[in-house]
Amino acid sequence: MLGDDLLFASDDETEEQEQGLAAWKVLIVDDEPEIHAVTKMVLGDFEFEGRRIEFHTANSALEARTLLEAQDNDGFAVALVDVVMESSQAGLDLVRWIRETLDNQVVRIILRTGQPGEAPEERVIRDYDINDYKNKTELTALRLKTAMYAALRAYRDLRLIERHRLGLEKIIHATTQFIECDTLPQFASTILNQISLILGIESSDIICCAVTRDAKSGNQYNVLATNLQHESTAAIPNDIQHRIESALRQKQSVKGDDYFVSYFTTRRGMESVLYVARDDELETVQHHLLSFFAHNIAVSHENIKLREVIRESQKELSYIIGEAVEVRSKETGSHVRRVAHISHLLAVYAGLNESEAEMIKLASPLHDVGKVAIPDSILNKPGKHTEEESEIMRSHAKAGYDMLKKSSNPILQVGAQIAHEHHEQWNGNGYPNGLSGTQISMAGRIAAVADVFDALGSKRCYKGPWPDDEIKAYFEKQRAKQFDPALVDILLTHFDEFSAIRPRFPDPE
Repeated sequence: MLGDDLLFASDDETEEQEQGLAAWKVLIVDDEPEIHAVTKMVLGDFEFEGRRIEFHTANSALEARTLLEAQDNDGFAVALVDVVMESSQAGLDLVRWIRETLDNQVVRIILRTGQPGEAPEERVIRDYDINDYKNKTELTALRLKTAMYAALRAYRDLRLIERHRLGLEKIIHATTQFIECDTLPQFASTILNQISLILGIESSDIICCAVTRDAKSGNQYNVLATNLQHESTAAIPNDIQHRIESALRQKQSVKGDDYFVSYFTTRRGMESVLYVARDDELETVQHHLLSFFAHNIAVSHENIKLREVIRESQKELSYIIGEAVEVRSKETGSHVRRVAHISHLLAVYAGLNESEAEMIKLASPLHDVGKVAIPDSILNKPGKHTEEESEIMRSHAKAGYDMLKKSSNPILQVGAQIAHEHHEQWNGNGYPNGLSGTQISMAGRIAAVADVFDALGSKRCYKGPWPDDEIKAYFEKQRAKQFDPALVDILLTHFDEFSAIRPRFPDPE
């Protein structure tokens, strides 16, 4: 007989688990019913971090396999496994199956044996991936509880590490999504979509607000993204404003039980604050993930702003170059801006994605850049060109292409294509290479329609603006001859929209 402090059998079942936090799942694998009963009796009122134990029992290694296979991600925290059951090594074989076949490295395994000779402790600990080894004859109630505390702490920490790993993977994925954003509105939408994924919480259960403040803006900050349905800072609830402003004022993150305000500043002085709140308490790991995520938001936001500055600079450079050519040829520089917007609208209606349409918009002002190579006497001749002068004039398409083709800049590459092909014709009668149909790039075909459409509707030194009816008639006549028929159909169908671009960029008086 064992002493009173050792494990004696009891037929009493553990009381039902208290409502609240999910219980720790513990699997008892033993072919002796009294061991099941005694274990439940000793650990019946056991708690760790406010959570009770939920017992699951198996009378053999085979039954244990069935239970283990049926578990999801919230599986067993601890398995108390007997060595000798249906065979002398059934428990050891189960351990190996758990670690190798089931690939479960998280469950903490405490091996218990009443026949230590069948499984010598040193050999078992060396050869099998277990977390503790106990001889049943020495396993007092205190020692069992001590072993359970140690096992649950280890399980908790492993699960925490796993949650951090999964959360960081989601942050990396979210960062990839940020990199693919082209505009700040896309970026803001991505923030809201990714936060719920990172936290593993339904988006409807989260209040989110991301703000930024530039070092030059004083105390004013801009709302970058929010699901509060408020369009201005002043409309954000006072308590949220107070928490955001507190983080900005203290220049550090602020934590609450049910909210987290993460603060981060970049090397360029851009301050970012991410406010996230929910009805239930936020966990420590969620605070950590939000802190990492806020860091990535700040850096990604700054990079997108820099990209927008670069994009705007490239756009302005394209306009400046195009306008300089127009001024030299004594035409208005507004022409290149109109051609850019007409080209963009054509590209969108033609089914190109926004990135492709924007690229054509940025590149189309360079369509006549080759005219810088044409002598003034020919470029600005008021009368009709001779055949030789016409040949020189046509050379501007090749000259523009040669100027731009060597650049690795994608805008200039498309610009080279447009400069080279915007005088090609659908029927093959254009120049410089006599391309026809789809041999001409989409960018070249779009720029050809946009250039002629604006030229016909604008005043030039040699003509006045054509009325709309005459412009329509010209394009109807040149459909499938000079121009891509599909683009002509788009132009005529949406004629008023294209005409509305002209007054937005009027010619100077």
